[in-house]
Amino acid sequence: MPLPRFLDLPIITIVVPIVALGLLISGFGDSASTLFLALVALALIATVLVAVVHAEVIAHRVGEPLGTLMLALAVTVIEVSLIVSMMLAGGDDARSLARDTVFATVMIICNGVVGICLLAGSIRHGIVTFRAEGSSSALSVLVALTTLTLILPQFTTTTPGPTYSPAQLGFASLMSLILYLVFVFVQTVRHKDHFLPHAAERGEGINDASQHHSRPLLSTASASFVLLLVALAGVVGLAKQLSPAIKSGVQAISAPLS
Repeated sequence: MPLPRFLDLPIITIVVPIVALGLLISGFGDSASTLFLALVALALIATVLVAVVHAEVIAHRVGEPLGTLMLALAVTVIEVSLIVSMMLAGGDDARSLARDTVFATVMIICNGVVGICLLAGSIRHGIVTFRAEGSSSALSVLVALTTLTLILPQFTTTTPGPTYSPAQLGFASLMSLILYLVFVFVQTVRHKDHFLPHAAERGEGINDASQHHSRPLLSTASASFVLLLVALAGVVGLAKQLSPAIKSGVQAISAPLS
């Protein structure tokens, strides 16, 4: 039985952010019980998924390649909020958590996600087509950023351990920002055709039902934008509520915080 819809959005994608916000408000200042923390964990997972759904609706409305950028920004906000909340709760022991998480994310994306996409695409279509220009550009930036942030600290000698000095950290941060901004400029302005489906070059509509989801109405996209903001606020707040419990659970099983 299909879910009821409002503004062409499933009702569950509207209810979940509101419930998350309610749990966030009701949990302020309380020593949460086990049942409440379980509800927070379930709500956090559901809110993350719903946030991505709303980001995808907006992405379909604005079209490619800006749509991909919108999805990336939404996922980045979710990831950073989860990492920061865990670092704040972990104290000095969580100083390397951001590095460990980024390293794990690179491995999961380059090996797991890309592999699953290639496998699923091959099973469904037989032959998978993709833009080599856009893929090589994205991988080149990823390799440069990964080397700058995860590998070079192993070889610096200014500070003990695999760390940057404040000046080196400032340089690495500035170069990372410049690299990403250049990539975004290439993706959205200079060579945006490299990041569009091949159908766009043949004059076919990339928003046709056969190629893509139908373009959402402006009212639907506007509602998704508001709900996306609510969902992101819920993710940040719920992650902060849940992080002490996660830390306690990790300590209970004598596992390293990373």
